[in-house]
This record gives sequence, structure tokens and C-alpha cells, in this order.
Amino acid sequence: MAEMKKIKTALVSVFHKDGLDELLKKLNEEGVKFLSTGGTQAFIESLGYECQAVEDVTTYPSILGGRVKTLHPKIFGGILGRRALESDQQQMAQYEIPEIDLVIVDLYPFEQTVASGASEADIIEKIDIGGISLIRAGAKNFNDVVIVPSKAEYGMLLDIVNAQGAATTLEQRREFATRAFGVSSHYDTAINGWFVATK
Repeated sequence: MAEMKKIKTALVSVFHKDGLDELLKKLNEEGVKFLSTGGTQAFIESLGYECQAVEDVTTYPSILGGRVKTLHPKIFGGILGRRALESDQQQMAQYEIPEIDLVIVDLYPFEQTVASGASEADIIEKIDIGGISLIRAGAKNFNDVVIVPSKAEYGMLLDIVNAQGAATTLEQRREFATRAFGVSSHYDTAINGWFVATK
């Protein structure tokens, strides 16, 4: 089927790692290459899988106390690049941008941090920037990319990979995108609600 897209490279950057190991195991068995940051990279490597550091792709370290890790054209270009558009493909080749076919990400626990009675400074730091941007980028380019926006979808993707290997249909990718925009909408609504309540 023309709409089936093979998953070759996955960007994995998550706060919640519970339940991720089974999915990573199956993706690794299917030959999917991993790309990651910080603690998630260490977690993937602790399971015995090779994992390329995002910093090796971007040539930039994590900066500003971890506020900027994935926000780079080589990462977002790899997610947003349209595989069927020749001009996008030419630019990706020109700037050595790798194709990223799967994004597994979740968001800093903003609501839980608010509920814990944390300080305003701590709450502000739990406003996710890179994660929400990755979710939106992956969801926007669902024609080519699978976006897993929270741990609630780990099992959903695992079921697909178990059933049909590391490949997805357009309908499946669109369903992940639908869920992704639901996650981002809920998250931004919670942040907005906190700002309204504390002004």
C-alpha cells in the first residue's frame, strides 16, 4: 500500500519512562534507530540499545539549564520535511537533515506540579516548550510521521508494530495526530487556567 510508511528513525524524549521498555524492545527488533536526549538516552542505552544523541545531530549541547535541547532545524526539519516534496528533500540533503519517522514524547507534569503546591518558579519551569513543539510538528506532518504524545499511546503503537511491523497506515498516523492535538490542547488549557487563577 502506498500509504504505508516504514519507521526507520525514532526520536524519543520522555518524562515518563514506565511502560516504554516493551515498545523500545519491539522497535529495536524491527531495526528502528533511536535518537534521544539526556535521561531518555541513558535509559535507552541501559536497555542495551544503541542511541544517537540529539547533540550529535545538531552539534549543539543542551543549553539554558535544559530549556533548549531539541529546538533546532535539524530536528524539526527531520520531522516536518515532506517526503513527497522534492524541494523539501533537496533542502534536507543540502543541510544534512535526517528523516525522523516517529516521535515519542510526553510533557513535563505541569498539572501535578501545580497540585503539589510548588513555587511559581518551579511551576514555570514545568511549562514544556520542546515537547509541545515536537508534538505539534509530528502531528502536523502525520502524512509521513507517527507522533506518540503521551505514555497513554505506548500500548497503541506497540499493538500496531506487533501486528504489522514498523510501518503504519495513513489512517493510523492521523489517529495519533488527533490524539496529539488533544494532548496539546489539554496542556495549554491547564497552563492558561493557572495563569488566570494566579493573576
